[in-house]
Amino acid sequence: MSVVILGSGVIGVSTAYYLSELILATDIHLVDASPRLFASASGYAAGFLAADWFSPASAALGQLSFDEHKRLADRHGGREKWNYLAGSGYNYVPPDVIGNKRGDDWLRDGTSRAQVANAEFEKIADKDLPGWLNHHQGTVEIIGEAGSTAVVDPLKLCQFLLSECTNRGVNVHYPYSATTLEANESGEITGLALHSSAKGNLHLPCTKLVVSAGSWSPRVFATLFPESLTKIPISSLAGHSVVVRSPRWTKEHESHGSHAVFTTDSDDDLSPEIFSRPGEEIWCGGLNHAELPLPERPTDFAPDDASIERLLVASRKLVGVPPGQSDDLIILRKGLCSRPASAKGTPFISRIEDEKLGGPRFPEGGVFLSSGHGPWGISLSLGTGKVTAELVEGRRTSADISRLGL
Repeated sequence: MSVVILGSGVIGVSTAYYLSELILATDIHLVDASPRLFASASGYAAGFLAADWFSPASAALGQLSFDEHKRLADRHGGREKWNYLAGSGYNYVPPDVIGNKRGDDWLRDGTSRAQVANAEFEKIADKDLPGWLNHHQGTVEIIGEAGSTAVVDPLKLCQFLLSECTNRGVNVHYPYSATTLEANESGEITGLALHSSAKGNLHLPCTKLVVSAGSWSPRVFATLFPESLTKIPISSLAGHSVVVRSPRWTKEHESHGSHAVFTTDSDDDLSPEIFSRPGEEIWCGGLNHAELPLPERPTDFAPDDASIERLLVASRKLVGVPPGQSDDLIILRKGLCSRPASAKGTPFISRIEDEKLGGPRFPEGGVFLSSGHGPWGISLSLGTGKVTAELVEGRRTSADISRLGL
């Protein structure tokens, strides 16, 4: 058997990690078209984790993944290696905002994903708030119980998972794009042809195939299965972000846990999300662009200066110094990445039946889709990798994903 995983972001590398616990690691191939791994959401996302902020269709997967994040962090020193830190979530309504946008779908309406949390909003006292948040005269509510959220540095998590995979013997190929499937005389798929402008052509044995290429998954599927009538209903939702350092968020404060703050700006299409992370970092995002075209590769994305400035204005207002004083925020990073948004609002994690492939047959029944996680890719990553690996091996999945089919 040879399993090829197309897409080596957090979903692909998590799948390879868990699959390498079930089969020979040398039979697993991770493939990515980007010249730099983790160049999209897997490297630039906030790294926010939630235990129970999910719809019924993905609730079991959300809990499994949250538990796996904690288990791996406890077992492998995640606090030190990828900045895992449990914490609390807050909803903040600034004094200059009339009413609080609480839509059902933050992707569609520009509202915060905090509004889909399965939790009560309870107003709390100023003394219980993070010291780096400028919350004066506004309303702050806590979302859920302490410990039901956490943060990680997604890039460091991905690098850890990749290192574990390669140490076990998983094969990694990039930058390579999958071009065509190869079949034997009986019409059964046996291999996959790849091409790289930098490295030439490569042929891999392939008896099972996992498509986990994020926003690029529809393109990958259409390329390999041109006769298929099946369309992958995943679109690209681009998002800008900035990472800053504030003297009011220090290592001493980390002992109280991380803080996830969801808020609303007077700017109608900006709902800032702010996360304190270990390493004295504060991540700020929430400016989404569904209209931005998806580039050929993640590394072709370039942040827009005007969009970045809008986020920095919001950051200075929310986590900077009081008005009239000198700005003391240090800008560590500016980013733009794409998140794969599914039309139904939940990810697709399932086998694609042979009759939907338009002709090609895999001897072991082996095309699987694992994508479409929207803003929840990091949070759902480990659970998704675990159940995808189990699907590939024909095992009973560790969480109910019966409603996450294509």
